[in-house]
Amino acid sequence: MRTESLQTERRHRLAAVVLMAIGLIAGSGTAGASPPPQPVARDGGCPTGYSSSGQYCVPGSNARYALPRTGSCPSGYFSSGNYCVASSNDSKLAIPRLGSCPSGYFSSGDYCVASR
Repeated sequence: MRTESLQTERRHRLAAVVLMAIGLIAGSGTAGASPPPQPVARDGGCPTGYSSSGQYCVPGSNARYALPRTGSCPSGYFSSGNYCVASSNDSKLAIPRLGSCPSGYFSSGDYCVASR
């Protein structure tokens, strides 16, 4: 029972990340480059460049976009604990894959990565 609730919680977190990323894309007008770093829900230790603040990891001045890791990180990202972190500020936006990737994205493991 506990495993099912953890899986459900993880799915909800991934859905929240997808919605946040879509909102950032719509607000910034760019679909290709990774968005600026944002606070992420803390899952164990914080990713590189982030520090703990309650239940969140908040980005420091040198942080890059991070998202929860499920399996291997997508192209252009590296693993940092339970997160995938953009390798550079020019890394393409990655979002968790929930079935087929949306138009303008390609599949990279458990993620969809912007084509442009």
